[in-house]
Amino acid sequence: MERVLEAEEHRLAAPVDRRKLQVFLAGIMQGSLAAKALHDQGYRHTLSELLAEYFPEAEVYDPLARHRQSLEYDRGTGQQVFWSHNLMCRHVDVLIAYLPEASMGTAIEMWEAYRHGAVVLTISPLKRNWVVRFLSHAVFSDLQEFAEAVRSGKVREILSRWIGPKLARS
Repeated sequence: MERVLEAEEHRLAAPVDRRKLQVFLAGIMQGSLAAKALHDQGYRHTLSELLAEYFPEAEVYDPLARHRQSLEYDRGTGQQVFWSHNLMCRHVDVLIAYLPEASMGTAIEMWEAYRHGAVVLTISPLKRNWVVRFLSHAVFSDLQEFAEAVRSGKVREILSRWIGPKLARS
């Protein structure tokens, strides 16, 4: 477990290729589940594939891919991962938040990204939720709408308005 955290801390401290678009995949994991369980995480694969195809210039970080056993982490390890992910959100260009329902962790990640200048793209039916409304540069109702916006170039246009040169097609 310590090696995983050391690698993540090194990633935070290591120089980042600023020519690459830094993207953080945020989204519901435990949500409001009282049980030791995760919501369906299939959206992560869908988003990763979509980004790889349409944004080859992006370096995508998926927290679950690095922490598949996070439900088993002890308090100290969980706390280190929680804080390091929030710190990471301060340094990305884009945060994509998947929120089919409210998620406290994702809300914190959105806040950190937004207040440090990242573009926040949210996939959620919760368009009246204040976190979604006020911290998102664009909101898409579901994965299908987001995928269509990526394929049509709409997402690239949105990002171009906010971060420009990094979006030069590769």
